[in-house]
Amino acid sequence: MLVVAGAVVFVIGRSASADPINVTTTGTRYAATVLIEDPHPGRVAVQVEVGKGDADSVALSAVMADMGHSTPEVTATERQPGRFVAEGELFSMSGVWELSIRLDGPAGEEQLAVKALITD
Repeated sequence: MLVVAGAVVFVIGRSASADPINVTTTGTRYAATVLIEDPHPGRVAVQVEVGKGDADSVALSAVMADMGHSTPEVTATERQPGRFVAEGELFSMSGVWELSIRLDGPAGEEQLAVKALITD
């Protein structure tokens, strides 16, 4: 069963130049820092650094509940121990998205979430 983290972080006060998103969220088994260098609609690279817990796998998906949009899960590739990168079309339009981070490892599976403002 997935455990949804109680901590959800809003990214606010961003300019039209699409400042990088850099947020950390913590659950009971894992903590993760999410970095999106160029947050825009379409294909993006999302970096996930696992700060607490030993994740073997990381996958991302996104939901824009207000508009009824969701994206299929994108599996991240481990580039270095504890550092994963997922590349794909996670955001189909500008707006507030909830990015779901599914982590799995020896401690079990956990799902964390962050909110991100995506701009053109």
